Amino acid sequence: MRKEERFKKIIEYFETHQPVAETELKFKTPYELIVATILSAQCTDVRVNKITPVFLKSFPEEKALADAKAEDVYEIIKSCSYPNNKTKNLIGMAKVLIEKFNCIVPSDINELQKLPGVGRKTANVIASVVFNKPVLAVDTHVFRVSARIGLTINSKTPLETEKQLVKYIPEEKIPIAHHWLLLHGRYVCRARKPKCDECGLKEFCMYYAEKN
Repeated sequence: MRKEERFKKIIEYFETHQPVAETELKFKTPYELIVATILSAQCTDVRVNKITPVFLKSFPEEKALADAKAEDVYEIIKSCSYPNNKTKNLIGMAKVLIEKFNCIVPSDINELQKLPGVGRKTANVIASVVFNKPVLAVDTHVFRVSARIGLTINSKTPLETEKQLVKYIPEEKIPIAHHWLLLHGRYVCRARKPKCDECGLKEFCMYYAEKN
């Protein structure tokens, strides 16, 4: 199967079987999504969604977070991974958002990456989820699934994966494609025990073809 055909078949499958695919992080504002995505690094969305309501009650907007004491932030987020580093990034993010962006979350991924704790993946999440920009965040699920099913070939980095994916995915489908691949990796094409027998993509999947 040619690469273009595999992309076409897989996109058609998701459009039919998962027409609505969204982030599982709970948020109401761009600021809240930045907080959630910073917390989500190496941490489950389930855990983050337990932390954010308490966090946002104490720090509902940038000014409160920028003025926060590190120990107060740490106490709330200590159950997630790397709480010391995330505490520093969260407070720093709020300060930069105030000082450089006047509390307006930028839509440009290069500008977003000027915020502490916001790398390319997080910037792409914000830009696509909040602003519906045609950028695709590559996390561990997207990286793994793309390689397994044959959408990417010999990709060694998330950036290489991102470039290969956006080359073949129609621009208007790029924002939702991140969620398709992420959720498929989270619930079906799992790292250790992929559920190949119940996967609707096995007809087009290189991994399944090689196993069988």
